[in-house]
Amino acid sequence: MASLNTFGAILSHAIELETRLCEWYERIGEADKARAADKRRRKLERARREHVLEITLEPIRGLDAADYALDLAAGMAAASAVAARFYADVAPKINVRAAQRTLERCGKEHAAQA
Repeated sequence: MASLNTFGAILSHAIELETRLCEWYERIGEADKARAADKRRRKLERARREHVLEITLEPIRGLDAADYALDLAAGMAAASAVAARFYADVAPKINVRAAQRTLERCGKEHAAQA
């Protein structure tokens, strides 16, 4: 898995995480959770588009995508716990407050489901 060492890498991983969760929720018949994951994905895509500034290109250390791999076979609570941990770990490392708030909100939503 890739190192999450830039703003773009973190947001791309977050978008992929929400995309996988949305697809999984749809497969298991959890339409409300699928819509929520898709809404988070759209917010993250907007944050990536709007907040890519020169300052966001600074390297970020200490994060690896392998630490946040989803094991969807473990169930919804486990998937939400991994997602919540991911957002809790990455949000403080982002130096753009608006993007940081988006990540924090995503984490809170997942923590409520875990």
